[in-house]
Amino acid sequence: DIPSHLDDLPPTMLKKDYANVPIINSVDDVVKRLLSLEMASQKEKMKIKTQQLVEKVRRSPSDNGSFEVQVAMLTAKIRTYEEHLQRHPKDKNNRRRMLMAVDRRKKLLAYLRRVRYDTFENTCKQLNIQYTLPPPYTRRITKRWLVKKAFCLKVFQEAQKLKAPARLKQRREWQARKRAAKE
Repeated sequence: DIPSHLDDLPPTMLKKDYANVPIINSVDDVVKRLLSLEMASQKEKMKIKTQQLVEKVRRSPSDNGSFEVQVAMLTAKIRTYEEHLQRHPKDKNNRRRMLMAVDRRKKLLAYLRRVRYDTFENTCKQLNIQYTLPPPYTRRITKRWLVKKAFCLKVFQEAQKLKAPARLKQRREWQARKRAAKE
């Protein structure tokens, strides 16, 4: 059994659409059971889990599009994709979707980190996200690139040697002008 991020939802909890209906308290247990998460589909459970994650980071009750809310929604999606890929490792289409969602979330978190660091920290803590800094620019080293770099360095050094006498002459002229200006 693979643990799910939906396991913490209580099975007696009512589905999203039926939670606020006033007549729900007067119906019998069979109907309540049918309307609970015990009989809910994965999609309905995902809606409730997403709503819970959004509630943790939401600024106000009407906040539906802030960066924190977007990160929470992407986090719920990513966790669902991860579970699916553990059961179905050859599903390339969902792997691609998960990687796209991870990249999108990474961009949003980088923006949050740059603009409002306290909100970024709170969001990561609430959603239990481990944010790692992106590596500095790295280039894939190939044999061709190494040869080209060595050649460019050699050309640069030869050019510096050719320019050295002219630079030395120019430096002496500048020093002579400084001495003349001091006197």
